[in-house]
Amino acid sequence: MPTYSVGDLEIPSTPDDLWVWLRGNDRGKLFHQSRKIEEICLPAFEITSAIDSFQYDQNRDLSGYEDGTKNPHGEDAINTAILLEDDNGIIGSSFVAVQQWVHDFVILDEMSVEEKDDAIGRHISDNEEYDAPTSAHVKRSAQEDFDPEAFMLRRSLPWAMGMDGGLMFVAFGNSFDAFEAIMERMVGEDDGIVDALFKFTTPITGSYYWCPPVKNGKLNLSALGSNFTK
Repeated sequence: MPTYSVGDLEIPSTPDDLWVWLRGNDRGKLFHQSRKIEEICLPAFEITSAIDSFQYDQNRDLSGYEDGTKNPHGEDAINTAILLEDDNGIIGSSFVAVQQWVHDFVILDEMSVEEKDDAIGRHISDNEEYDAPTSAHVKRSAQEDFDPEAFMLRRSLPWAMGMDGGLMFVAFGNSFDAFEAIMERMVGEDDGIVDALFKFTTPITGSYYWCPPVKNGKLNLSALGSNFTK
């Protein structure tokens, strides 16, 4: 992932070799499954981080605002998240951007509802957009306003550890173009207007990963020069 700058803030690139995403409703089962995966990967890999995410109030971020409102659905979601046309042997792949954002809850608590609404661009009460300032996150990241449109399939979830918390941003695409276009707009590279989201939250990690295609129920790693599937 490229690095970005917002004033004195550096948005980092923290690449890793392997990202494993486990999903489920039983945290105990996920914990034991994680241990088994760690055992399989050792000694070739060592864990650099393990983040436990969860669902909050159906689909809200810990700031209280709904997340992923304009996610594509059905066929649009497939076209957005999966590479369907390619001549390099990676048809069926997906590409995912992963960032861990840390919220400053002291700042959030000090902000009025109006100030938070203006930072997001939606009313927290009903999730409706309104004529918010141009720095509002909704306006900076409106996927349909880009040329070409910058749609991603987001699967972000809140995280918390001790008294720290925020959002694990996870976005799948048929390339990284949409993510990069939106990040450049958020940091104001095109017009100097910085996304108001940075008033209360900061990304501390940033990684890109390739999600291999699946063939006959197995990972197809032929794009890596391998003659077999896993």
